[in-house]
Amino acid sequence: MNRAEVNKLKAEVAEAGRRMLAQGLVTGTAGNISVRVPGEERMVITPSQMGYDLIGVDDIVTLDFERNVLEGERKPSTEAGMHIGVYKARPDVGAVVHTHSVYASAVASVRKEIPPFLDEMVLVLGGGIEVAEYGMPGSEELAHNAVAALGKKNAVLLANHGPLCCGKDLESALENAGLVERVAKIFILSSLLGSPQNLPPEAVELERNIFEVRESGG
Repeated sequence: MNRAEVNKLKAEVAEAGRRMLAQGLVTGTAGNISVRVPGEERMVITPSQMGYDLIGVDDIVTLDFERNVLEGERKPSTEAGMHIGVYKARPDVGAVVHTHSVYASAVASVRKEIPPFLDEMVLVLGGGIEVAEYGMPGSEELAHNAVAALGKKNAVLLANHGPLCCGKDLESALENAGLVERVAKIFILSSLLGSPQNLPPEAVELERNIFEVRESGG
C-alpha cells in the first residue's frame, strides 16, 4: 500500500479509539487497537500511554511482524506482540481490538469461561468465550496464551485482564468488542438469577456452521 492508503488506516484506528472510549470499553490509556496492512506482514497500532481523545494519525505506529518500527515517533503499544501473534495465526483477521470493558474484565478476573448461552455468541463470535491462561501484560507468554485460547473464534478473555476481539476488518472487530461486553453483562446478571442455560448442542452446531460460512465469505 502507498503512504496515503496507510494513513487512511491510521485515521481509522484513531477514530476507532475515540469510539471505543465513548462506548465505555476503555478508560484512560487502557487497551489497544491494530489493523493489518492488507497483503503485507505489517500493521498499524495505537501508541503506548496516550489518551484516545488525543491520538491523531501521526501518533499511530507502523510495525512489521518482527516488531520493527517502520514509521512513527511514538512507542507502540506494549501488547503489539499479542496482535502480531493473532495475525500470524489467523490470516483471515484484519483487525484486533483489546479493551478493558468492565463486565468482560469482571468475568476474566474470576477466569470463568462464558458458555454458548446466546445465539449471537455462536453466530458472530464463533461459540463460547474461553479464558486464556494468565500472562504478564506485554509478555510473550500472554501473546501465546491468547492466540491458543482464541483459536478460530473472534473473542477471548485474558485472565485477570480483559477481552481480546478480532474481525475481518476494524468495524467488525469493534462490533465484536461491544458484543462481548454485552454478553458478559447478561451472563453476570443471569447468573444472579440462577444458572444460565446453554443453547442445545444441535443449535450450537448449526450456528457454528453458519458462522464458518460467513467468516469464509460464503
